[in-house]
Amino acid sequence: MERPLACDNRGIVPTVVKPLRTLIFALTLAAPGFVLGCHAQTPTEAGEKLSPELARRVEVLIRSKSAIPPDYDIQIGLRNKSEVPGFDAISVTFSTKEKASKPVTFLLSTDGKTLAQFSKYDISKDPKLLVSGEGRPSRGGPANAPVLIVGFDDLECPYCAKMHQELFPALTERYKDKIHIVYRDFPLDQHPWAMRAAIDTNCVGAQSPAGYWNLVDYIHAHASEMGGDDKSLAKANDTLDSLTRDEGKRQKLNADTLNACIVKQDDAAIKASVKLGESLGVDSTPALFINGEKMAGALPLEYVYRMIDNALIASGQTPPPPPPPAAPTQTPPPTAPATKPGN
Repeated sequence: MERPLACDNRGIVPTVVKPLRTLIFALTLAAPGFVLGCHAQTPTEAGEKLSPELARRVEVLIRSKSAIPPDYDIQIGLRNKSEVPGFDAISVTFSTKEKASKPVTFLLSTDGKTLAQFSKYDISKDPKLLVSGEGRPSRGGPANAPVLIVGFDDLECPYCAKMHQELFPALTERYKDKIHIVYRDFPLDQHPWAMRAAIDTNCVGAQSPAGYWNLVDYIHAHASEMGGDDKSLAKANDTLDSLTRDEGKRQKLNADTLNACIVKQDDAAIKASVKLGESLGVDSTPALFINGEKMAGALPLEYVYRMIDNALIASGQTPPPPPPPAAPTQTPPPTAPATKPGN
């Protein structure tokens, strides 16, 4: 399977799926062996200092597992009660003569045999609320559809165009009113006319959601033609403005309002959208959030189906039956090699 591609500010690069970060690791400090029987744990007093022997075991393990350079000193703080049952918290500081790190919190079991560290995340909020579709032109079902799909889009990105052309018709056909689709803007710096395209489409979208999607459809389908053979930025901008005005006429929009918006080229809303995307970890396009779950790059359609199906199940909905498998492509029989006349 080909690696999915995406656009980012370095150009068109492969999207590398990063391995899932280990949330919890525990390292046993005690030597092998155990004592049979039940023993009550002695409660730890707040602010208790580790014994030199236990502090040494903690330091040696941290140095060996984290490859701490020998010129760094490790200071181990007092142990205090933590939120994790069976574990106390200790703070560890790494320092040289010139500088010191911020304290790093580790967990030490109350029996002194296990050191652990974990990342704590707040999952009290519905992931669907991480990024909203409020105020954006939409496709598919209503705003309260069980699945919200938010796409961060660059109208000059070829992989956005590929996803737009192949993905969304298939999704709306399969899921119908169960999905609510919106785009948010994420024009990349290396795409010279992407910002203008985002502003112009939003000028139309402010008056007509249907006009917005018509314009987005057209620009994605004809992005390679913008600017002509010489890829002139001035020509591309003129073409975008002309397409925007033409769509405004088709939708019977207020021409004065539309023209004023085109001329002003106010990028404040677009920059706010980019900032939102960056806060969510978006660094390339296309990027989708399916009920808050991020999917980056132009991935195969079956991956998207699986994510949407899982989101539907989590919301108490039954996914539609899977689409029938594609018919195998028949290979034509080989033909005899051509020969020159007279041979």
